Amino acid sequence: MNWTETTLEGVWIGEPKIFRDERGEFLESYRRTGEGPVRPELVQDNVSVSTKGVIRGLHYQRGEAAQAKWVMAVTGEILDVVVDLRRGSSTFGRHLGVRLSAGNRRILWIPEGFAHGFSVLSDEATVSYKCSHYYRPDAERGIRWNDPDLKIDWIVHNPVLSDKDRSLPAWSELRDEDLF
Repeated sequence: MNWTETTLEGVWIGEPKIFRDERGEFLESYRRTGEGPVRPELVQDNVSVSTKGVIRGLHYQRGEAAQAKWVMAVTGEILDVVVDLRRGSSTFGRHLGVRLSAGNRRILWIPEGFAHGFSVLSDEATVSYKCSHYYRPDAERGIRWNDPDLKIDWIVHNPVLSDKDRSLPAWSELRDEDLF
């Protein structure tokens, strides 16, 4: 895996080695003992399938349930977005959008302390994300997708959202206990 550091402290883009022949392709998408800056201990693997224009997020978990994530678009294309919620970080309050697709096979490493979401740019996308801790509903938090302070360009117009995501608080409404 080749790793590239992003503009957000601790967030990395991985590009796996892809082996292609007349049968198709093979790649190793995760290795706990791999080389490079990222060697996560992951305990839960999630898959979501969404249609064009869907936005999921921005979500995160607090406390002992805080999750690092290893994200990959298995099919289709997404804009994966992360927001740094770590008060002591040099990139606190900043966000980053990275295109992940079945074509580029990139993997995004998101450490604990980030809100995460994505928009679907293709007709459909299947997203796999492995997590460092189990999901706990009582630890779940989020930030409104269209927060005016964050000014995230999701690249989609008239997004399809869950009721829960529509009602998340704005960045300015987060309390100290909501941050890292």
